[in-house]
Amino acid sequence: MTEFVMHLQSATQYECIERVTMFVGEDASGSLGIMAGHHRMMTPLQFGLARFRTENGGWQFLALPGGLLYFVDNELFLNTRRYLRSPDYARITQALEEQLRGEEAALRELKESFHRLEEEMFRRLWSLSRGREPYT
Repeated sequence: MTEFVMHLQSATQYECIERVTMFVGEDASGSLGIMAGHHRMMTPLQFGLARFRTENGGWQFLALPGGLLYFVDNELFLNTRRYLRSPDYARITQALEEQLRGEEAALRELKESFHRLEEEMFRRLWSLSRGREPYT
């Protein structure tokens, strides 16, 4: 037994890839590799690139925002919010960088929004503590 089946699942996509010979990803402990016959395991994957090889020998790359990997009975289940798949390393790396920049911008915007909300709450508390009506 030198091959296994991989199920890629996201909120909007599902792919069943047969004859996978190796999967390489990263969890909190570092890089991990799975080959056919691996023992049962489950681990959360980190944000970044993973890759797998099929019996034809070519690598396919996956850009993931994290996910859950489960391997059982010679089948790998990879569940994630979304993923990008390509045999072109340069293309997938660029897509991952764009995704990371977008998520960083969204996080920055969220932090600024929380900061504005916090300031407004302090203004209103200060106004209430002084016995004045909060401004509208």
